[in-house]
Formats: sequence, C-alpha cells, structure tokens
Amino acid sequence: MPGSSLLNAADLEHQELEIVQAALAKTPRLAKLLGYLAQRYFDGAADRLTEFNIATQVFGRDPQSFIASEDAIARVETHRLRKKLKLYYETEGRHHPVRISIPLGTYVPVFAHHKGKPDHETYLPSSMALVAEAAESAPEPVPPSADLHPLFDRTPPAEPPSGPSPAARAQDGRPYWRFAGFAGILLSALGIYAAGNWNKARSSLQPRLDTGSSALRASRLASGVTANPASFAAIPFRMIAGFNDPPQKDPEGNLWRGDQYSHFGWSMHRRAGFIPGTNDPLIFQYGRAGDFDYNIPLRPGIYELHLYFLQPSETAQGEEAENKAIFNVALNGKVILDNFDIVSDAMGRNIADERVFRDVSPAEDGLLHLHLSTVFGTPSLSAVALFDGSPGKQQPVRIVTQPIPVTDRNGVLWRPDNYFIGGRYLSHNLPTAVSDALDMVPSERYGHFTYAIPVDTRDEYTVTLYFVELFFGTPEANGGGTGSRIFRVMCNGNTLLDNFDIFKEAGNFHLIKKTFHHIRPTAQGKLNLTFEPIVNYATISAIEVLDESN
Repeated sequence: MPGSSLLNAADLEHQELEIVQAALAKTPRLAKLLGYLAQRYFDGAADRLTEFNIATQVFGRDPQSFIASEDAIARVETHRLRKKLKLYYETEGRHHPVRISIPLGTYVPVFAHHKGKPDHETYLPSSMALVAEAAESAPEPVPPSADLHPLFDRTPPAEPPSGPSPAARAQDGRPYWRFAGFAGILLSALGIYAAGNWNKARSSLQPRLDTGSSALRASRLASGVTANPASFAAIPFRMIAGFNDPPQKDPEGNLWRGDQYSHFGWSMHRRAGFIPGTNDPLIFQYGRAGDFDYNIPLRPGIYELHLYFLQPSETAQGEEAENKAIFNVALNGKVILDNFDIVSDAMGRNIADERVFRDVSPAEDGLLHLHLSTVFGTPSLSAVALFDGSPGKQQPVRIVTQPIPVTDRNGVLWRPDNYFIGGRYLSHNLPTAVSDALDMVPSERYGHFTYAIPVDTRDEYTVTLYFVELFFGTPEANGGGTGSRIFRVMCNGNTLLDNFDIFKEAGNFHLIKKTFHHIRPTAQGKLNLTFEPIVNYATISAIEVLDESN
C-alpha cells in the first residue's frame, strides 16, 4: 500500500475498509454488513451494534416482528464475515499494515495496526485455503423453538451452541459441503475422523472451566490487539441478557440496552409477572443460557460489576429446585462464583438474585471477559450492569420505600424500594408541613418482611435504618400510641433491635435513625434484614448501606 506512511491512523482504517469491501464484491451482503459495522465504529456509536439493529437496518427484517431467538440472520452473517476476514488476511491481505477483525462475542470491529511486515505468520496453502473458504459458509447453530418448560418459551439445543466442528455436523445428512475434487475428499476424511472423536473430545472438555475463552484471550494478547476507544461501552452500562428489542427504562429512569458482546448460548424469554426481590421484573424476564461468554470493551479503570440471576424454572419444588443448575462464573479467567446455585443464593425459587463485585477492571486486551460454564444443569444470566467504582469500596446503597427515586434536601439520590420479599408498600397523604419535615419518608413498607441487599462479600458495612410512625396516633388509627406497634429487626440472624417501639421513642411523624456498624455480609454477599412483628406490623421507611473500607 504505497504512501500509507503519510496517512494518519483514521485514514488508514478508512482506506483499509474500502480495500476490504472491494475484495468482498462477490459477497455483497458481507460487504454491506462490514460497511455498517465500520461506520457505527467510526461514528462512535459502537454501543448501537446490536443483533436487533443489524437484522433490521442491514438485512431488512421487520422491526415489529423480528425475534432474535427465531431469526439468527445477524449472527450467521457476522459469523461468515468473521471467517471471510480471517481468510483474507491469511492470503492476499497478509502484508496490510491495518487488519480488520470482529472479535468473538461482539459485533464491534477492531482495526489492528501493525508496524512493518508482521513476523512469524503461517499462511494457508492454496489447497487448504479452498477448504477454509468453504467452511466460512457454515452458519452458527441456532437453538430450536420448542418449549423449555411452562415458564420459558425456548429450549436449549440438543448440543451446546458452540457445537461440534462443521465436519462433525455434516454427518446429519444436510448438504453442508458442496465442492468436488481434492478439497471434497480431504474434508470428507476430516469429517469421518471428527465424527468418530467428537463425543469423546466433548465429554473430556466439558468439565473444564474456561478452555475456549482462555485460548481466545491468549491469542488476543499475543497478537497485541486491544479494544479501540471508539468501541468502549458507555458507563453506566446496563444490559438485559438475551433481550433483542429496543432499550427499555426501569422505574428509576435508567436505560437498559439489549443483549451485546455475547458469544454462544441462547436467548430465553420469561412470561411477565410478579417476581419477588425486585422492583423491576423487566430485567429478569429475559436471559442467556448455556455455556457462553460476554466480552465487554471498557476504558481502563475500576468498575463495580452487578450480575442478575433468576432460576429458569418454577416447576421444581423445595429441595428438588436446589441443584437444578449449578455453574461457575469466571471474570477475566478467574472464578468469582464457584458451584453457583441461583435458588440457594436467592434463598428460594423464582426469586430475583443479584451479586456485586467491586474493583473490577478490563483485561490487558481492553475487554471484560465473563464466562459461564456448566457444572450441572444449564447456566443462565438475566442481566449485567457496570458502574464507575471506587478502589476498595462499594458504592453506597440507599433505598426509600417509594416506587420512584427521591433526591433529598442534601442532593443525595435514594433509589426506589427494592430487594424486598414480603410486606406491603403504603404511601401516606400528610399535611405539607409534615411531609417537608420528614423530607423523603412519608411512606413505608409494613408487615413481616425481609430485605436481601447485595454487597461485596469482602467488606464490613454501616447500616442505617430510617423509621417514622405514620399510622398510630392519628385519626385514621383511632388513636393508639405507646405499645401499639412493637417489632424486632435482625440482620443475618443477629438481632439489631428488639421490642422496638417507634411511638415510645419519638411519637408519630418524627424521623428516627438507627445506625449499626461492622455488619458483615453472608457468604452469598447479602445483608438480610428481617423485620419481625411482635405487636401489630413492623415498618421501615428507608435503608442506607455504606461500605466501611477506607
């Protein structure tokens, strides 16, 4: 490419795109797809490269009827483009100073710049190039649409989505390979060999935690390819796994995007309905299942990672629900959840579960690698969120018993009521002067209930509970006073308050704060606050959790 040294990096990338698109002239669908992906990358809109957008904007699928789990057009064509690019740079493009690739698990292109001629490369001879070119037409496996169980509308495929090699799949009788001569004979031999050894190889590899993704990361690091700044995910990053529709807002007004940066696994959709433990059932109505990866491009820094889970079955009862799915979750190759059981972690079936991890950073290749692998049953994940983190300390958790967020007079944001199981929400119509004096708590959760607040397991926390007597001592209650409401509060089995009487301490409409230090979470990363009635119902108006780490 004469004169390329006179061009800046952006010019080189645009020039390489034009050259590669010209080389893809015989496959216009792939040329169009590459142009679309690259243009979003150049525009700084890589976060819009979703399966939904690609299917509807590149391949003309109807946005009103497109369902990604039933139409794999984006995955299949990206799979073909990925292989086509690999073949191109192993042959005629092998000396180009810029190379375009699409890493596994994402639709965001990477433009890798090489100084001079790359060393230690091996290129396919012409006969093997023919085999590789034929292989690029193999579609990525798509899960069938039969029912998984009454709750979900998808089922895992008979084989893992990563599937056997193309040659092994060819045994099922489909016209998978359509070329003659030496290449056909060679591939047939390879197919027979692969078919005879696939099941044995797959069973020996299945128990291993991170085989494929570890090799993938190693190859990326060895090549020196890193994530481009244009592709970095915007922070806060909120993503619903397996969700392929336009972004949705939660009760706090936060935008949750559809599935991005995933590789392998399949999408699930749960029927809408009440889900204990969350104020936002939307993020738990979808999921990705199977053995799969997320490779999220991030700017260097420290982040706080939140993972959301929901057991994908409500058919099992009691102990039968336990151990229905046990799996490992690895972050950048290190296990962060070992033999994880959603039901045990959530303390019951069909309960929303959330885990929090502080001090999270991308790997050397600029990607945050999440890998879920089977121990028993089928792994699943509902959503992923990333927030700016503070070194060694989790961000504060502040909850007010209202359905919408509240900013108090000090400018502090309190999230809507969340993480509760049991009890009832009640808002009170109080005189304006009283409401202003209470600032943010003219509401309550009352009854016999528990909050399971997710925190990082490594730290100790300060917990502050906010109480107001909003009922007794009013005309609505026909009076009442001291002794009308008595209850206890426990955290992880330890009593924080016993025979607690709000009216006795402060009368009604007066805020009481009770603060407790050095609270350690459970092994499951929870602060389980239980409110147990003694006389009438327990009540709470707000909860604050602060990490005590310096």
